[in-house]
Amino acid sequence: MQKRPADRWGVLVFKGDDDRDLLHVPLAGWLPEARGIGALDLRPQKCLSRTGLRELVERLGIPLEESPELLSVSGVPDDGGEGRPYRAVYAELPRWHAWVRGIGLFGWFIVLVIGFATQFSWALPVAAGFLFLLPAADAVVRIQAWWRNRQHRGLVEKTEIRPSPAAGSGGTRRFLRTASLCVLAHDLVLINALGEERWLGRTGAHGVARLVRLVDPATDDPLGVEVRDGKGEARALLPWRFWFAGPQGGDGWAALVGALGVPVSDEKYQQSEATQPWWQGHQLTGDARKMSPMEGKAARKQVGWYRSVVGANEPVVLPFFSAVLLFGLFSDVVPAFLAGLLSALTIVLSLGPATASALISRISYDRTVEAAHG
Repeated sequence: MQKRPADRWGVLVFKGDDDRDLLHVPLAGWLPEARGIGALDLRPQKCLSRTGLRELVERLGIPLEESPELLSVSGVPDDGGEGRPYRAVYAELPRWHAWVRGIGLFGWFIVLVIGFATQFSWALPVAAGFLFLLPAADAVVRIQAWWRNRQHRGLVEKTEIRPSPAAGSGGTRRFLRTASLCVLAHDLVLINALGEERWLGRTGAHGVARLVRLVDPATDDPLGVEVRDGKGEARALLPWRFWFAGPQGGDGWAALVGALGVPVSDEKYQQSEATQPWWQGHQLTGDARKMSPMEGKAARKQVGWYRSVVGANEPVVLPFFSAVLLFGLFSDVVPAFLAGLLSALTIVLSLGPATASALISRISYDRTVEAAHG
């Protein structure tokens, strides 16, 4: 749940003629590889170039100045209200989702207290209805995301390259089903083992300009592929063993090179004290790790809805509070029965998807290809 602040490498501020801040653009929020470069410290000037924001400023003809002044505290939303500048950040969840969940939790507590204090019989089903809003809001968001992905699939012409891991490398079904490289007309989209997308432009100084295959100095065996921009900066790192060392790896590599149409070269890579895996010490270590098969427990922890989005304790807390009213299922009194029914639905919506996902992951997704066919 802990997220690194989007303004950790600086903020690009657009000002009006009256010197009033109009727009804040956190640089890390617009850097495609921000999640994969670990603790690497990037200067704001380099971030401006990598994101393409420098080209935008130059094209607009706006003077650019650098200031060491901290503009705001990370996490404080600048939504344009009450004179505050707008903040150009990507919201992972729609705003209504937080409002519905907040109303549900607050309403459940208030109505439940009133009900126990006044012995008002209909307070229990109303409280259960408020609590039901929490998993219901989650379900609506997840269904909407699934539907959008289904609708957009196949609408764009693309060249898709799937990973082809070497035999015995530990490639999991999750990795083979999820990870891919998509070459579009103007972008290269890298999708890692967790389903996270990273879009790299194909034009401009910050766009994909070269593929560099890193090879072992002693054996000349390929180790990985760096995707570099026009300034020679590495923007992505693909471990060769998991992407191009398998039976279809040669075809995948040829398809990637042909679709991008950029120069390709080999470069000897000296590992740090023969460390394993080889990318330890590389500036894109985090990227290589996510573009590789992940251990099942770690993958489930990062893709699980509760652990990665709304909170790891929720599948325990919601059923616990709902269980208080479950006795109503055995009552002939209508309000008590409705309260029990809504509480049961809350428990099912809270635990059902999470349990099903965990079981499918353990039985299928997180098993290696060799184990699945063994």
